[in-house]
Amino acid sequence: MATMIVVGAQWGDEGKGKIIHLLGKRADYIVRYQGGNNAGHTVVFDNKHFVLHQIPSGILQPAKKCLIANGVVLDPTSLREEITFLESRGIRVRGRLFISEWAHLILPYHKYLDALRESGEGKIGTTKRGIGPAYSDKVGRVGIRMADFMEPQTFQRLVEKNLEEKAPLLKQIVSLKKLRQETLSTANRLRSFLAPFVTDTSLILTEALHKGKDVLFEGAQGTLLDVDYGTYPYVTSSNPIAGAACVGSGIGPSAIDEVLGVVKAYTTRVGDGPFPTELHDKTGEFLRSRGQEFGATTGRPRRCGWFDGVVVRHAVRVNGFCRMALTKLDVLEGIDPIRVCVAYRYAGKTLRHFPASRVAQEKSVPVYKELPGFHGPVKGITRYENLPLLAKKYVSFLEREMGAPITLISMGRSRDETIFRDKKFRWRP
Repeated sequence: MATMIVVGAQWGDEGKGKIIHLLGKRADYIVRYQGGNNAGHTVVFDNKHFVLHQIPSGILQPAKKCLIANGVVLDPTSLREEITFLESRGIRVRGRLFISEWAHLILPYHKYLDALRESGEGKIGTTKRGIGPAYSDKVGRVGIRMADFMEPQTFQRLVEKNLEEKAPLLKQIVSLKKLRQETLSTANRLRSFLAPFVTDTSLILTEALHKGKDVLFEGAQGTLLDVDYGTYPYVTSSNPIAGAACVGSGIGPSAIDEVLGVVKAYTTRVGDGPFPTELHDKTGEFLRSRGQEFGATTGRPRRCGWFDGVVVRHAVRVNGFCRMALTKLDVLEGIDPIRVCVAYRYAGKTLRHFPASRVAQEKSVPVYKELPGFHGPVKGITRYENLPLLAKKYVSFLEREMGAPITLISMGRSRDETIFRDKKFRWRP
């Protein structure tokens, strides 16, 4: 038995989908433990592009079992669309996908509430998919779970109660009669479709571990979007960090063997919030263009900047990363010099650790180390020793700054465009 959690070490969009798809070749089960359909994992499989929002990337691997666990908030309509899309592309889903009956649901009124918040002063740049309001209902103990959804009378009673409580806000933007009808009629159409997938995924997972199966745990978003350890309030409404994998999937921490962090060779983020190393110049535009930095879920252009060592050291610490996967090193080819943020300057002090203060996060000025750029071509290289010397020096510098070894390097979206540095890595395909 081997278990590993895979977590993004920046603001998401680090390339976790490809890494999970790649390492999933050695897994028996792939588990999604938090987030909603505001996340998007782009994977190239059989020369086809797949963008997955709720279903784990491992579904593209034949015979693998995929679990959407209790820590996820599910949009039933979106989930049906995703299942239907995969099956239309020849990917067998039935009998391989299992959905937790303990998972909370995103319902139509959550999306209206999300849009209402984003239209006012509380705007933080969400995808307006209803994720925040769904998690708010969950911790407010008025949420509706998949188990409730599968019982028509229970579901209707809970919906009626929630609509009554939320009426003062909802009636500003939508007819409550229309919303009630939309919510209940949609549920009736979806219930029989989703029923074969719904079960207690914690029991399935526990049994798999007892049988010695190999399990990958997949987080959505990234560490700096964590509701506790991210750039609050510009964060998601759940915990992407490794510590949430056990809570979000219904197993104990003693079952986890190691944690892999996924980090981009530069930095990007989508949405509002502090971003100390953001570039507003031609280099930033170059990174966005060459790196195809547009959101998998919304299509929004990602903000781009230099690698931020302060951010990633923070991620290494709070996740306990054993090793790292570096993505998009090839995008930096030809940029000279390359800059890496090694510390911040704020209020006359040098900060090596990421600050909790929202003012410090916003006002900190990066302290950069300049490194000579490398020239290629590097795309397509699959052996570390064949990389240009200066590219290898950049990798070594990042390892020292992060405080964690880089085990694999992704050189493109295809599964084959990958360098493995550690031949003893248990999850190497």
